[in-house]
Amino acid sequence: MEPRWTEGPVELTLVRHGESVGNRADNAAREASREQLDLDDRDADVALSDTGREQAGALAGWIKGSGVLGPPTLVISSPYRRAAETAARTASALGVDLVLDERLRERDLGVFDGLTGVGIRARYPEEAERRTKVGKFYYQPPSGESWADVTLRVRSLLQDLRHGYDGERLWLFTHQAVIMSFRYVLEGLDEETLLGIDREVRIPNASLTTYRRDGDRLDLVSFADTAAVDAADAEVTHEEPQAGAGHDAS
Repeated sequence: MEPRWTEGPVELTLVRHGESVGNRADNAAREASREQLDLDDRDADVALSDTGREQAGALAGWIKGSGVLGPPTLVISSPYRRAAETAARTASALGVDLVLDERLRERDLGVFDGLTGVGIRARYPEEAERRTKVGKFYYQPPSGESWADVTLRVRSLLQDLRHGYDGERLWLFTHQAVIMSFRYVLEGLDEETLLGIDREVRIPNASLTTYRRDGDRLDLVSFADTAAVDAADAEVTHEEPQAGAGHDAS
């Protein structure tokens, strides 16, 4: 059942971080059919790429000068570096506060962190089989989180937002799996519908997914919208789906 919004923010915009060096390493590893990404940083410390910084700047400039949407009154971000760096550009440009919330962090892939689908199948074949049986939504990598676990974080955050921030326009800077989990909760989607959307749409970097309050509902206005990046003629980037076990673009 969808949560009721008799109070709380009038607008909620989910922003995927700009392209990261991890996104580039992931694409390179998949193209070369390698088992592991060429990346030494822990997931929380992965920075924006040059393209990602350009996207973050485009987003900040667009929202400051755009008459399409009201600017955010508060920016809340995942503490992971790639998201926080993207969020800081917008918060600084608008002179609004930036709050970090760990519930917006990326899904924890546990022992699969840094591995491609090829690497997971080669090193953990029994887990690849288990993931196929359990399904993407409920499968939990060793020491990691399932999408269902991420959804619990999202429900907790929404509960706090629903009973505060009345009349605010909130921008939440986060990651792909988290944005999909917000859709699952806010729209009351079932597992099959959610995974169908995930197969069809790869959420672009620095894209906007916006909900607006109408009565006691938050209605979806736009999904994976790249208007800000397009307006600046910056490069639109996203990941292609990866066949096999456990990997999520972040």
